[in-house]
Amino acid sequence: MKHLLFIPFLFIAACQAEKTTPKEEVPAQDAPKIVSVIMKTSKGDVTIELDAVKAPISTKNFLTYVDDKFYDATIFHRVIDGFMIQGGGFTLKDDIPSEKKNKDPIKNEGQNGLSNTLGTIAMARTNVLDSATSQFFINVKDNSDSLDFPSNGGYAVFGKVTAGMDVVNAIKGVNTKTKFMNSNLPNGKVIAGSHQNVPITPIIIESIRRAAPTK
Repeated sequence: MKHLLFIPFLFIAACQAEKTTPKEEVPAQDAPKIVSVIMKTSKGDVTIELDAVKAPISTKNFLTYVDDKFYDATIFHRVIDGFMIQGGGFTLKDDIPSEKKNKDPIKNEGQNGLSNTLGTIAMARTNVLDSATSQFFINVKDNSDSLDFPSNGGYAVFGKVTAGMDVVNAIKGVNTKTKFMNSNLPNGKVIAGSHQNVPITPIIIESIRRAAPTK
């Protein structure tokens, strides 16, 4: 029996096994409320400002992956012009996108008042509300009607692009195809699944690092 998993396009489903035990840590009160990161990609650099006030759980989670250098050499594995670009969970192994092992899922902050408007960054997840881990997406149009609470429980926005939207626009316009990708299962096994909207030429996230604080 072939173990093939076909995941159709459905909301912003993260390409990962569903986990249902979210962590609910909130950043310390003396932590910076606005933090910027610089994402270096094979198409250029993007600066993203994170909002730890309205999205403390998502921001802390994202920065944990950033500080661990988890995103180095990952890819944008799902690109849909007129919707969003998604990345942060897969790396290339022998030219096959393969999912990295994530930390525990977090509580969904889809009701934090931040909207999925053009240029915002939000947490990707499965259809399980509290399943977001490392994957994120950047909205390339105003998706507030379809992705904000109460639609589908809401997708948690935790920041916005402040520089490099030209790079985001370059990424959204690349050619894509359906391609097999290796995803992780809860039992530790790996399964190959057919995923849509995968860039034909890989878009590499070379690194994401905290930007130097402004004076």
